[in-house]
Amino acid sequence: MSIAAAIGSLKQSAAFSWKSTGKLQQTVANCVERTGRGLHSGEISTVKILPAAARAGRFFIFRSNVICASIDNAVKDTPLCIALSKNGYIIRTVEHLLSALEACGVDNCHIEIEGSNNCDPSVEVPIFDGSAREWVEAINQTGLKMAVDDGGKSYEKLAPYLNKPVHVLKNDSFIAAFPYSKVNITYGIDYPQAPAIDRQWFSSTLLDESFYSSAIASSRTFCIYEEVEYMRSLGLIKGGSAETAIICSKEKGWLNPPLRYDDEPCRHKVLDLIGDMSLLAQEGNQGLLVAHIVAYKGGHSLHTEFVRCLLGINEKNDSALASNNIKL
Repeated sequence: MSIAAAIGSLKQSAAFSWKSTGKLQQTVANCVERTGRGLHSGEISTVKILPAAARAGRFFIFRSNVICASIDNAVKDTPLCIALSKNGYIIRTVEHLLSALEACGVDNCHIEIEGSNNCDPSVEVPIFDGSAREWVEAINQTGLKMAVDDGGKSYEKLAPYLNKPVHVLKNDSFIAAFPYSKVNITYGIDYPQAPAIDRQWFSSTLLDESFYSSAIASSRTFCIYEEVEYMRSLGLIKGGSAETAIICSKEKGWLNPPLRYDDEPCRHKVLDLIGDMSLLAQEGNQGLLVAHIVAYKGGHSLHTEFVRCLLGINEKNDSALASNNIKL
């Protein structure tokens, strides 16, 4: 298949264009298997990452149901995690795994997941230490290989390049992207109620696999100690502990130091953004937008709304998307 034909089969919009990366699509060389506890459910699950053919993309298999890791299957309004759903089955907290797969170049794979409750139509990906480090180490251990189709043919990997500025906005939170020749992410957070976090910014243009592994993957999810009981009252973070997140008290600061980086919370937001942006990936191509992406006080809901904006998806059928500007 020519590059032109491959591009023609992909979803796109006026906001971005698919272009060659000069690389071939890859998959894992062998099976990767890990077992752990979910952050919100507290339930044990087992994940197997297996090789897949070129152009298959990344997809989950849960009780014989195939759920593609695509924005089309992303559940809306899930602020504390990304959940994928199809035919009544739900896979929760996929963002750290997808972040690692996207950053490490696992373009095609099928992901089998099994929970401990056979009656539950939902399952959650293990949280481990709250970062993507476990997944990166597992991928590095098994290695990658060129992905081929049933006829043994390899395919060039494409990436989405931004054509014009795009932004989404909700109150004082926003994501804006500007055309740029490579991936550049600038992220800011602001927690005035927790002085130990306060306002932080992180920016880098070196978002290759090596930089991701050393500077992003190990950054852990974080929470405010005084908000823990409220979240648990909502049925969340049942599997949360000092081993699965870094915890900050408004008055006492970090309760389980040391931090792995001074700006670890902000780096974790970049980790999440990469995982959420991976939902733009199609047919084994890159999901992370080639652009300068600037985000401030974002979260999973805003990240996925940004992906929908890029594709011209507007749940309100409003003409605002014609100019790629959304106010949530």
